[in-house]
Amino acid sequence: MKKIALASLIILGKTALAQSIGNSPYAAFGVGDVKYDNNIETSSMGGISAAYISDFNNSFNFKNPAANKNLELTSFRLQANNENIFLKSNYNNVNTTKHSTYLSNISIAFPLSPKMKFGIRYQPYSSKKYEMITRTETSSGLTRGDAFTGSGTLNTIQAALSYSVTPEFSLGARSNFYFGKITDLEEVTFSNVQLVNGFETYRKLKTWNFTLGTTFQKKIKNDRKITVGGTYTFGNTGSLVSQYTNSTYFYSGNIVTNQNIIEESRDTEKNIIPQEATLGIGYGKDGKWFVSSEFDYKKGGNIRFMGVPTRFNDSYRIAVGGWYLPNFNNFRNYFSRVIYRYGAYYEKGTLNINGTNIDEYGVTLGATLPFSNNNVMKMNGIDIGLDIGNRGTLRNNMISERFVNLKIGLHFADKWFNKRQYD
Repeated sequence: MKKIALASLIILGKTALAQSIGNSPYAAFGVGDVKYDNNIETSSMGGISAAYISDFNNSFNFKNPAANKNLELTSFRLQANNENIFLKSNYNNVNTTKHSTYLSNISIAFPLSPKMKFGIRYQPYSSKKYEMITRTETSSGLTRGDAFTGSGTLNTIQAALSYSVTPEFSLGARSNFYFGKITDLEEVTFSNVQLVNGFETYRKLKTWNFTLGTTFQKKIKNDRKITVGGTYTFGNTGSLVSQYTNSTYFYSGNIVTNQNIIEESRDTEKNIIPQEATLGIGYGKDGKWFVSSEFDYKKGGNIRFMGVPTRFNDSYRIAVGGWYLPNFNNFRNYFSRVIYRYGAYYEKGTLNINGTNIDEYGVTLGATLPFSNNNVMKMNGIDIGLDIGNRGTLRNNMISERFVNLKIGLHFADKWFNKRQYD
């Protein structure tokens, strides 16, 4: 099992970097459709993570690197997402669907000592894959066509370290490396000419930032506990190179010919990945149930889109969620040993288009299905999650997105890197 899991981590890590992820037309703005957090365990609870310390010894919280004091085994996770988006707009009576399936998370984590834990993870950060065409009649009787396309993915590799200062208080740090390429292209043409006017923005990103985290968990009567946690992400050390080209050309089949450059510029943009602060509080009973609420704030900024500076507003996200485990030691009833997860969230988005905020809300459900021969010390199994919600609005000819996203993953845990003891 160890060799299979480690080989999968290497092979899938290589193929994941080239995957194409379909998503929202709102991905046309900025660095694309940002994936909030692809970890099934936390996303199935509305995304709560700041005050979430797993009661079991096989789980590593990357979102808050301080929340890992209970990890005792080497934990390997592999996860995939299936996204289904139903698009609707009053503009041209748009009504269509988009589907995408992609590898969303590969991670491995293990204890370095009873107090210190370490993990490394890959996941997509954002993506673009959209195609939109609009047609309008001009005053001269011509038909103008605008074709918008985007492609590319930004990925992130994270390395996290957790340290338990005391049994109640922990600190953590995570480094985040972002890399990838994304392209946006707008092409304009008219009904009586073959000449195409293209506006292309090509971006290449390589940057680091860092996340600091802390947790405090107090045990009270009857196995109850109160947990408080927070994180802060800061410090972009790299940059995004953006190249804008305004040109005219013809198509010979799918090949661009006779290109004439009208305008070309190259910019270096910083602070592409926003600063972020999260605060959460939770309450639960050991090995039985847990509920938490969380507030997440992201700082806005500016980025060039089609050669024009575009403003992204400050945003916030409010989430509540938790889990419930009926009785893991009841081997007569399999469903008593399933961990059930639930949550809800609302996000005030960064985009404001023509005076209209592009916000998002949803409800989440999930479960961890243990393998039949598991004991409470390993908890190997299958994770499933469901995210149902809406993004955007029909107001002002905007696009409303209803989405149903399914997530599924495998996790294995064992004492892979621990030294064996002999008498």
